[in-house]
Amino acid sequence: MKFLRSAESRLILLTAFGDTMGPLSRMMLYWHTVKYLRPAQITARIRFHRAQPKPNLAPPPRLSEGLGPWVAGARRAASLSGPGRFTFLSEAGSLVENGWDDPAKSKLWRYNQHYFDDLNAVNAEMRRDWHYQLLNDWLTANPPSRGSGWEPYPISLRIVNWVKFALSGGELSAEARHSLAIQARYLTQKIEWHLLGNHLFANAKALVFAGLLFEGDEPDSWFRLGRDILLKELPEQILDDGGQFELSPMYHALALEDVLDLTNILRAVTRTGTEDLIAALKDCVLPMLDWLAAMTHPDDKIAFFNDAAFGIAPENSELRAYAQRLGFLTRPANRGLTFLKDSGYVRLSNGPAVIIADVAEVGPTYLPGHAHADTLSFECSVFGERLIVNSGTSMYGTGIERLRQRGTAAHSTVTIRDENSSEVWGGFRVARRAHILRRNCNWDGDAITVEAAHDGYARLVSGTEHTRTWRLLKNGLIIVDEVHPSQEARAIFHIHPEVLVKQETARTGSMVLGEGRVATWLSETDVEMSDGTWHSEFGKSIPNSHLIVSLISGRSQLEIRWT
Repeated sequence: MKFLRSAESRLILLTAFGDTMGPLSRMMLYWHTVKYLRPAQITARIRFHRAQPKPNLAPPPRLSEGLGPWVAGARRAASLSGPGRFTFLSEAGSLVENGWDDPAKSKLWRYNQHYFDDLNAVNAEMRRDWHYQLLNDWLTANPPSRGSGWEPYPISLRIVNWVKFALSGGELSAEARHSLAIQARYLTQKIEWHLLGNHLFANAKALVFAGLLFEGDEPDSWFRLGRDILLKELPEQILDDGGQFELSPMYHALALEDVLDLTNILRAVTRTGTEDLIAALKDCVLPMLDWLAAMTHPDDKIAFFNDAAFGIAPENSELRAYAQRLGFLTRPANRGLTFLKDSGYVRLSNGPAVIIADVAEVGPTYLPGHAHADTLSFECSVFGERLIVNSGTSMYGTGIERLRQRGTAAHSTVTIRDENSSEVWGGFRVARRAHILRRNCNWDGDAITVEAAHDGYARLVSGTEHTRTWRLLKNGLIIVDEVHPSQEARAIFHIHPEVLVKQETARTGSMVLGEGRVATWLSETDVEMSDGTWHSEFGKSIPNSHLIVSLISGRSQLEIRWT
């Protein structure tokens, strides 16, 4: 693939296979990664890996009395296709062939087995017999503390799904209720303080759910622990503009579902000590809904910044409908200019076009695990169809393809010397990273202009800045890129797979959208076309095209016009 060029491929190979990296280079990479961590994360990591809690097999507490009505939640697509047969991440498997922890399957695939999302998926009621078989099989094959299913994140998601199942009319057997209590006890000893972020939030949510399903002194202690974590994490993780602080639209949608689920169960179960949490959650819902709307294309699906793909979080329409059932108002995205200044994204809407641009930091300094080197990238829809895209996410792990997808060249932005704007490495790590130097927005009624600059390449040549300007007209878009001091640089524009790209001269061409609509493009410098891939879902890779615009004397300009 043409984008896997010298410096980029070198970084990928060095970071994927650390034994080929010199000791000094390896030490510096680790230093520029670890220096951003909070000291508590390091000590928590040591404690987490040393902790080997013994499962508490005591009988479960009694179920809560007076459980109120549970409002139907946001539903995902079904993942269970038959008794013990699954499809996760676009990959099929079964208990007969794979059991519950087959090392031939990816860790994420195995995690999905243990989540039990299908208990509450679309048309779940029609698969209840399969669900009861699955629950019984899991209880038999997964004794306490053994296997992937007993890691804290799958425990957390499974507890919530089992409780939602019970509140939605499903029946948990005595064995399942006993296991649920064992899981909650075990989770209290394996809280993911070292990871923080969405993992810690999921742990806390699960403890609240388990603590409210049961009653008594022990479940009250689970509830209080989960509540106290959430009260601390909500103002940390949900920014003032409504965005979830890891700056991924996909993880934001998951966080919104969490907030709605917690609101739902706190209304369904009467318990003292809930008032502060109910109020904190309520304050988050509308800003989170508005943020999601701003980061959504006209096709009603999320934009691809940082780790993002379809099919993991519930559809936006499901989340809106869920919020409405809980009594919250939902609103469409604003027209014109929307600047999400706390998270650092900007939405431009003019005529038939929508642009969503990344003028943000890579994420929380101490938690950039889902960050990509995508600074000053953008996506553009015209006439309701995606035109310019980022390439998405199809996998986790530590392989070369995962690193390529996180790299700058996999996004619609500028690379200098074929390097990444932020040093993404491993599966979820970032060393030196780009910082936004300035960003300015203006809307004069006819055109919307956004300008931003970052210093991600200053590690190559001191003082290097990349400045990008978007000017969105009612009938076109002008993108100007400038690199100072001038160096070898390329602006890469990824085109949606359903758009047919044609090149007429070295600097002109067209893009044919659906229904025969045509956009023309004109560049001030030479353009190269190349083939690549777009990753709309985990496990999917779809061929697409790219335009590569050379920066000459530190500048390029691409103008796209539509009628």
